[in-house]
Amino acid sequence: MLGTMTYDNPSQEINLNSLVVELEHYRRQSEWLGLVNDLHARLSGAVDLPTMLEAFSVWLTPLVNHELMAYENQERNRIHMLCSCHGPDRRQIIEIAKESLKLQTNIEDSYCGLHGNFHLHRWSLDKFKASGILLVLKKDKKISQYEEGLINKGLEILSEPLQRALEYEDLYEQASHDALTGLLNRRVFEERITSIMAQSHRHGHPVTLACLDLDKFKEINDTHGHAVGDMVLQKMARIMEGMVRSCDILARIGGDEFVIILPETKLAEAQFLANRLCQAIEQVDLPALGSSKLGISIGLAELESGQSQEKWLQLADEALYQAKAAGRSQVCSL
Repeated sequence: MLGTMTYDNPSQEINLNSLVVELEHYRRQSEWLGLVNDLHARLSGAVDLPTMLEAFSVWLTPLVNHELMAYENQERNRIHMLCSCHGPDRRQIIEIAKESLKLQTNIEDSYCGLHGNFHLHRWSLDKFKASGILLVLKKDKKISQYEEGLINKGLEILSEPLQRALEYEDLYEQASHDALTGLLNRRVFEERITSIMAQSHRHGHPVTLACLDLDKFKEINDTHGHAVGDMVLQKMARIMEGMVRSCDILARIGGDEFVIILPETKLAEAQFLANRLCQAIEQVDLPALGSSKLGISIGLAELESGQSQEKWLQLADEALYQAKAAGRSQVCSL
């Protein structure tokens, strides 16, 4: 044992103690390098913001046990929460996080106090050359100084990938939305319709497809010019956006053609919405059109059990042509 050893020269004991301290330093440094490599490996497989924050939270959990991690970037209107609680605790902790993200305070000390049974810690990412606010909530016991140091070191590593994730989301937003109207584009529609159909066939849930086409849009373009035509398309997009649900897929697929996928919606319910859309657009007063009348024709088709995507799209398209042939500005279904 070290305590029973004797030395001819006192400097030998000093040197041995120094060696023990140095070895402990290298042990901790090696341990941290292992953690750094693990974090880099987890972040390398993450592209979007939710996946990246989840990777960071999973890496942090064995080091700093926590119940919630939340990130908000007000400039980019991004917010994401990861919560491991269930039941009443989950509702409580999410409400605490929402309220805490609203606070406009200078963050010098990360600890923001006790809220119910949860200790709230809040970091501004500006000092890490990133942007936004990170919240961590821990139950019953506040984060220790050592744990806070680990989080600070982790945020230094997270900051650059986090910025890349935000830039990726900006690029994805541009690539997935129609430049003129801001609606989802054809590519996203084609991606989403496949998964929605699979869910419907698997669980037997209803889903209805609506194909929409503006009436006499070519005449409006030819008579009043493309600038007015673009304004009409933007106005129609805003009207439709205001009438569909957040779970619906509204997309512009080209020219004056639009589609809406209506999950959990039977044909009769879709007809009600489609009629309301026709009425709303007929009532729009656009002085730029003069005496030109604006309207929209809509074709509907509910997905049947085992039906193919090609057949479903064909039926909705045929219903649209029937609406056009029947006098326009109306709804037909097959």
